[in-house]
Amino acid sequence: MGKEIVNRTRIAAVRFTAAEYAALERRFKTTACRQMSEYLRNCLLHKPVTVKHRDASLDEFMLEYIRLRKELAALGSNFNQSVKKLHALRQIPEFRQWIASTGAQRERLLSQVEEIRNMTAKMTEKWLQ
Repeated sequence: MGKEIVNRTRIAAVRFTAAEYAALERRFKTTACRQMSEYLRNCLLHKPVTVKHRDASLDEFMLEYIRLRKELAALGSNFNQSVKKLHALRQIPEFRQWIASTGAQRERLLSQVEEIRNMTAKMTEKWLQ
């Protein structure tokens, strides 16, 4: 049905030095506990404490991956606009100019895709170790 409401009426006060409290606060921030009191209660009553683990080696990859995704989205948008223009063309000189410009876009797009493929291969190697 719902969670049972537990009224906590007993207080146990503990004093810490500034250094002890800072260390305690650092440990608390690495857990999934929402409040310091929840963390302390779990520690004192020997209940399991879920610790968040963050893989910092993925930070650089994620920044690069986000940049590449934005670049690919922009390239896709430009290419889509070019194709729409192709359908609207009625004169040959404009068509030749379009072919020249899309050739450069195609090469750029293929370069970005290859870069993504290489980054993905590097991350796959790390994950599989």
